[in-house]
Amino acid sequence: MRSLLLSVLVVVGIAGPALAPLPVRAQSAANALASGSTDMHWSEGASNCKTSPHSSLEVHYYNAQTFILRESLCVTFEAPFMYLLVGSTRAMLIDTGDVADADHMPLATTVMGLLPSNGSAKLPLLVVHTHRHLDHREGDGQFAQLPGVQVVGFDLDSVKRFYNFTDWPNGQAQIDLGDRIVDVIPTPGHNETHVSFYDRKTGLFFSGDFLMPARLLIDDAAADLQSARRVAAFVKDRPVTAVLGGHVELDARGETYAWESTYHPNEHALPMTKDDLLALPAAVASFNGFYAQSGPFLMMNSMRVLIAIGIAVVVVLIALVIALIRYVRRRLRTRRAIVSN
Repeated sequence: MRSLLLSVLVVVGIAGPALAPLPVRAQSAANALASGSTDMHWSEGASNCKTSPHSSLEVHYYNAQTFILRESLCVTFEAPFMYLLVGSTRAMLIDTGDVADADHMPLATTVMGLLPSNGSAKLPLLVVHTHRHLDHREGDGQFAQLPGVQVVGFDLDSVKRFYNFTDWPNGQAQIDLGDRIVDVIPTPGHNETHVSFYDRKTGLFFSGDFLMPARLLIDDAAADLQSARRVAAFVKDRPVTAVLGGHVELDARGETYAWESTYHPNEHALPMTKDDLLALPAAVASFNGFYAQSGPFLMMNSMRVLIAIGIAVVVVLIALVIALIRYVRRRLRTRRAIVSN
């Protein structure tokens, strides 16, 4: 996961989120939400990308104001998802992916092309991140010099300041896109800067790497558990159309693809459910701190797993060296015995 910090001030209309919480509009039923299509079909990549033609960036039209973008497995094995939400006064892009070079990944050109015009210019755009890992912000630089675009910083201080989180990770923030309110919920655990987004207009919950059909890499289990409980409480009485994460690393049977695989045949669907969010606290509570599976959740602390593997390798090497020394000594004793006789 890679890096680049850009914070660009913008034209009138792109300010920070409202400092005071905005009221949740009553929604008596899920059919009050703006509908859309979760029937998504993504390229499965290829085992040999050099010989397989592919589009570097795919776009799924959820509806006329909501777009799901994915970077190709053949450009980056991370194949991250990004989300563009369009309101009446400005739009918001969640994450900028894993590729900086616009020639290889025309993210900004594609996003700006999806935005409606606001007079002679495009609708103002706010660029935010679920967290600071490089595969979610590498494309920031493509937006740096664009007029009407603001890129929010990805470090923890910038996150706290922009969303006005005074008691991190407690509290919530709201972003008003114009006739479209997006709630921002702190969800550290995978990473200390992680936030998730809930779109009141569609009922979509954007979970980044906090929850997805993939390996859930947990750096801080205690923080992740509190985040899971916080999210479960948040969604309990709210409609959730789908939970959309940052990656897909599982096939339809729930098996993981090989690490860094560029080929995902029979891939698991991207959307997860409200029930998954509600079940997450119990799963994280059972996490052993290294590697565990609970229902559909595959959880691991990658650093601890690597340390454990490293220790195991060292132990095996030491055992092999000891065995080799003993073998050589036995051979020498045997030889001496033969010579002395």
